[in-house]
Amino acid sequence: MRIHSPTDERLARMRVADAAAQVAGSRTRYWSYEAGPDDATTTIVLVHGFRGTHHGLLPVVAQFAPDSPHAAGDRNQSIRFIAPDLPGFGESDPLPAGHSLDDYAAWLAAFLEHVDPAGSAVVLGHSFGSLIVARDVRMLAPRRILLVNPIAAPALEGTAAVGTRLAILYYWLGAALPVGLGNALLRNRLITRVMSEVMAVTRSRALRAWIHREHDRHFSSFHDRDTLLEAFRASVSDSVLAHAAQLPAGTSLIAGARDAIAPIEAQLALAEAAPQASLRVIDGVGHLVHYETPAAAARLIRAAIDEWGAHANSTASTGESPR
Repeated sequence: MRIHSPTDERLARMRVADAAAQVAGSRTRYWSYEAGPDDATTTIVLVHGFRGTHHGLLPVVAQFAPDSPHAAGDRNQSIRFIAPDLPGFGESDPLPAGHSLDDYAAWLAAFLEHVDPAGSAVVLGHSFGSLIVARDVRMLAPRRILLVNPIAAPALEGTAAVGTRLAILYYWLGAALPVGLGNALLRNRLITRVMSEVMAVTRSRALRAWIHREHDRHFSSFHDRDTLLEAFRASVSDSVLAHAAQLPAGTSLIAGARDAIAPIEAQLALAEAAPQASLRVIDGVGHLVHYETPAAAARLIRAAIDEWGAHANSTASTGESPR
């Protein structure tokens, strides 16, 4: 079966640049994607999910390409996305201090200081990335926050608890076995396929095939098994809900109505607990909003940016503080 990529053609129409920087002891690789020839007026820094790389969020980025059917006129010409590989994944080196959520949060704050010293960028966290963003969100001020499929509830509670315990056993075995066997287990393509099948809800055979190929390509791009185990432990050690009160006013949440990893009930509780948060739900999709419904995600991201802009203009005209 020939697998067609729904993103490559659009991404080819964008300006792409890659760079590397020493951030918190990690040589961090990152890429920038921009639609137009002019300097961006809005920058969005992307924080991807567990076991992934920056590639995972590119289907959403591609929706902002010039002449995209889902573009909204000239406004899209001024958006730039900055997409790093998290330390220990893809082409970024591990963090020498370790890979707890505190370590990743400190790295993110340092990375933002490098790419966005003015503090004007929007920070978008997906899944595990939402935990990193929320861990010490005060370090990211005064930036706007957008969370996609946020881990709203603790992983060891609710309907996902059984799956989480199985995953804990899997990653523990991968680290405990002899190196060759452990790596073979953690990089096993059949297990990667099972993970992909569990997360995907689309009935489109072509789309499912592409999602499975993307996971097969990038889900094993971790540096080593110890880093992977540390990052996994971090991914099940907290929830965004625990930090809801510290999220900046007006934080935007995007959820999938059929998300088994971050159930809609938990998303509703998070939206209620976070100050003036907005929750936008996409029907018919689960935890893979970025793969299965990137056009809908792009529209909601644009809506959040426009809403923030309108609020800033309104407070500026009245002389009120935007925060």
